[in-house]
Amino acid sequence: MSADDVLFSILSPIYFCTMDVFTAIDKMRRLSEEGQSFSFSFMSYSYDRKKSEGIVQVRHARLRKQSRKEHNRFSDYMLNYINLDTLENGSCWQPLLLTFNNEELELK
Repeated sequence: MSADDVLFSILSPIYFCTMDVFTAIDKMRRLSEEGQSFSFSFMSYSYDRKKSEGIVQVRHARLRKQSRKEHNRFSDYMLNYINLDTLENGSCWQPLLLTFNNEELELK
């Protein structure tokens, strides 16, 4: 391979598939019910502080039961999960999900 081949080679285009956020949530629920883990990422956001800490990536997770409205008025819009690497419980806003198992998500 010559220097010209390296410098001027045409890279094949990379195509990314996008999945609907709610389809991804359904798959997360199914995997969690089956005892399997998944990875996902989301944009963090604290409603009380009106602040984001940026993107959060969770490599191995399972969903937990949803909070009841008496405990969290936004429970219909949240996902509760356990990070299986740290055994910490977390939650995120459903519309702020970015990826599921390395697949980009979109809100439809």
